[in-house]
Amino acid sequence: MVLELTSEQRAFKETAQRFAHEIVAQRAAGIDKSGEFPADVLHAAATEGLCGVTIPKAWGGLGRDYVSYALAIEAIAKASATVAVSLSVTNSLVAEVIAHAGRAPHKERWLRRLARGEAIGAFALSEPDAGTDAANQKTAATRSGDGYRIRGQKVWVANAEEAAVAIVFACTRPGLRGQGVTAFLVPMDTPGITRTARADSLGVRGLGCMDLDLDITVADDHVLGDVDQGFRLAMWALQGGRVAIAAQALGIGEAALDEALAYAKQREQFGQPIANYQAIQWMLADMATELEAARMLTLKAAAAKDRQEKSSVEASMAKLAASEAAHKAADKAMQVLASAGYRRGSVVERLFRDVRATEIYQGTSEAQRMIIAANILAHV
Repeated sequence: MVLELTSEQRAFKETAQRFAHEIVAQRAAGIDKSGEFPADVLHAAATEGLCGVTIPKAWGGLGRDYVSYALAIEAIAKASATVAVSLSVTNSLVAEVIAHAGRAPHKERWLRRLARGEAIGAFALSEPDAGTDAANQKTAATRSGDGYRIRGQKVWVANAEEAAVAIVFACTRPGLRGQGVTAFLVPMDTPGITRTARADSLGVRGLGCMDLDLDITVADDHVLGDVDQGFRLAMWALQGGRVAIAAQALGIGEAALDEALAYAKQREQFGQPIANYQAIQWMLADMATELEAARMLTLKAAAAKDRQEKSSVEASMAKLAASEAAHKAADKAMQVLASAGYRRGSVVERLFRDVRATEIYQGTSEAQRMIIAANILAHV
């Protein structure tokens, strides 16, 4: 059993780390303070191929494996959770879905633009009554001439502020829940889309989250994949999305550990660095151990995404473990830094706020446990 990265994976990780250090880290505090969508940073990321890491080279991407992708997201998230999430939405939840299920015209129009950073994508699945219960779609798509009229509301749509295209999920067969949902590829300049800014969030600020009120008409050729198979497509997308969120959480957790280590070495109390005290050492040891265990699950899930058509359990385990380990790491870092970390504007304060979202979006920790439990019970 070999647990080492290939030379190509290591080199790509170093490229992502260098970009994160030189570009992303310089903007992270400003993005958090202003809450402005970092379009310029995303365009800069595109020059490194970070908008289409897993997209085939023929369509403008890098054609890299999912392990490389997870390593890149972790490196970016260590500098800015917001930038990492925005990149992952375009890559995992939009471009990959088009590459997987889109017809030739879909790919011709959007895939190369998304992979090159010339367009930003959004994933419109969540609704006021369809969060964890994502199959409970109330947005309705009814036949209208040679297409569909789509009416409803989507909420917490990341990237929507600047997105050029969104994958919109709508009910096409009422009463069948997940078996009657269809995915539509919708340009965001389609008449009848109203974007409303979301109330300010605790963390991951600057993600461009908006609510979408929809009353639009689209042609049949806007259907992505097969009619009534959209929910299955959404679940396929979330396999990759959850690996990316696990990697994002690891990046935040690693940043928290670094802050705690640096502070513990230089902060003196009672005549010596607090790193000399067992209470601090044990916190640092727990942070490092739990993050490393979560990293193994994340890399396993990333590798499974490359090898298997279905890797939902691996993705759920990775997201669950990484998000909770990172939350604990941020909490312990706050304890180590004490008042220095608790003040508004400190790095640890930002990490503490950002990490909480990783246990919520793309499926809460409770939802991940439901997925995992269903799988293990089915094999008893």
